[in-house]
Amino acid sequence: MKIKNIKIGILGLGYVGLPIAIEFGKKYNVIGFDTNKERVKHLLKKYDKNGDYSKKDFDNSKYLNFSNYINDLNTCNVFIVCVPTPVTKFKKPNLRFVKLACHNLSLILKKNDTVIFESTVYPGMTEEFCIPILEKKSNLLLNKDFYCGYSPERINPNDKKHRLTNIVKITSGSNTKTSIFIDNLYKSIIKAGTFRAKSIKIAEAAKVIENTQRDLNIAFMNELSVIFNKLNIDTSEVLKAASTKWNFINFKPGLVGGHCIGVDPYYLSYRSKLAGYNPKIINAGRLVNDQFVNFIANKSIYETKKIFPKQKLNFLVLGLTFKENCNDFRNSKSIELVKKLIKEKFVVHCFDPHIDKSDYKNFKKLNFKYQPKNNFYHCIIISVSHKYFKLMGQNKISTFLNRNGIIFDIKNTLPKSINNVYL
Repeated sequence: MKIKNIKIGILGLGYVGLPIAIEFGKKYNVIGFDTNKERVKHLLKKYDKNGDYSKKDFDNSKYLNFSNYINDLNTCNVFIVCVPTPVTKFKKPNLRFVKLACHNLSLILKKNDTVIFESTVYPGMTEEFCIPILEKKSNLLLNKDFYCGYSPERINPNDKKHRLTNIVKITSGSNTKTSIFIDNLYKSIIKAGTFRAKSIKIAEAAKVIENTQRDLNIAFMNELSVIFNKLNIDTSEVLKAASTKWNFINFKPGLVGGHCIGVDPYYLSYRSKLAGYNPKIINAGRLVNDQFVNFIANKSIYETKKIFPKQKLNFLVLGLTFKENCNDFRNSKSIELVKKLIKEKFVVHCFDPHIDKSDYKNFKKLNFKYQPKNNFYHCIIISVSHKYFKLMGQNKISTFLNRNGIIFDIKNTLPKSINNVYL
């Protein structure tokens, strides 16, 4: 297929799919597809609820359109799958979105079409899970009738510095010609260049270990903070001292959630177990990070009860998204923290300026506040280091505190204060 003749269909228009659609839409005919009718309705009006793109960005992508109907993509000859790959409550890969995308694609897949997967998966999933669905339902054969590739997403939500076009893109294909075609396709929009992996499995593995590596490094920091807490040592001061060495890696403790770091290690662990090896370090890191929310909850309760031993406690949790300065709350450990405090029968209020009021319906039994109460809370937990909270500052946030109340600043959002509690 010649690049000038391609027409691209994007399946999934979230944090990954929309950036791809926007960039390709500047040069190629692109149709973005999503099953979420409200999302498509917004995009057709050039409104991105996630706040990553303005009307001007949509205007610059002059060959881009959006649809809820999969049949609108039947004139496309390149398909890029950007759907979520979460885990189940048992920490196993939840492949229902990928399975649905493959099923939808199989209904419109034609001879000589190319399918590229961007969703994070375990090594081998494209060839072992996705391609068989496409072949069976379309009656087409890989590398004879259609072609496949894998080019993992590296999007960092709300990161204004590391954008799609200035991050090196890993590419791969089901045969040599396909891998070259896919690599050239992405090169046409990626200013930072591409890296053509030798196989689809290598590209899949490269992606999944990127987030697993970060997960393990943060788990080490979290375990250190638990140890130092027992030794009555300020973890942030220890890290400040250690970071004076040139090769010390600068990671910090915190709640690890979201749809990447808190999920991808489970995909690698799952596939490893199927291959006959139960990974020790990966599983240990996940265990530490999953249980760290218990440590935060217990420490906040302990520190507050020291001051208010006989009172019914009121808590305020500042920040519900999975990371700072974004509105994505998928797999957020801050939400899990709130639920644990509620389970202890405390009064718990939540405030997050980045979560749209229309999304409040997604948080059952969570008491959201448009404005926290003044002089009410015995403990305020700053669980996400939003810039908004930094601008509020110590004085403003302290107005929400009951007399002698404490601020538990998990991420060192505010300047150091003798009145605050830290990890």
